[in-house]
Amino acid sequence: MKQRKLRVTVEGKQYEVLVEDITSGDKSQGAPRAVSTSAPAAAAAPPPPPPKAASSGPAGQEARIAPLAGIVTAVYVKDGDVVKAGDKVCEIEAMKQKNDVVAHRAGTVKDLSVKVGDAVESAQVLMNIV
Repeated sequence: MKQRKLRVTVEGKQYEVLVEDITSGDKSQGAPRAVSTSAPAAAAAPPPPPPKAASSGPAGQEARIAPLAGIVTAVYVKDGDVVKAGDKVCEIEAMKQKNDVVAHRAGTVKDLSVKVGDAVESAQVLMNIV
């Protein structure tokens, strides 16, 4: 039987596995043999999810939410600052990787609710941009 070494990803973890093609060959081989697996392969960190926007408050006001859980390591804006879409507004560290959070739209920063050192959850409101 022909064996192939493959890499599979299960719930974000990569594993190297050795598989056998049992569809061809002698059918008198008996019970299938065990497939060996090796330790998880080193996987590159997945890219951060795309920025999300959620409505919050009065019409025309939008919240900038955290794209992932982590610790706020930098805040580049303060209440009243005018930002353009794509401007860095803060930085969140997750699993020793720093991720820039950018403004999802142009406007004025209102209700800034985080500071350096704060722990944030995914989808937590960081600020409003109106």
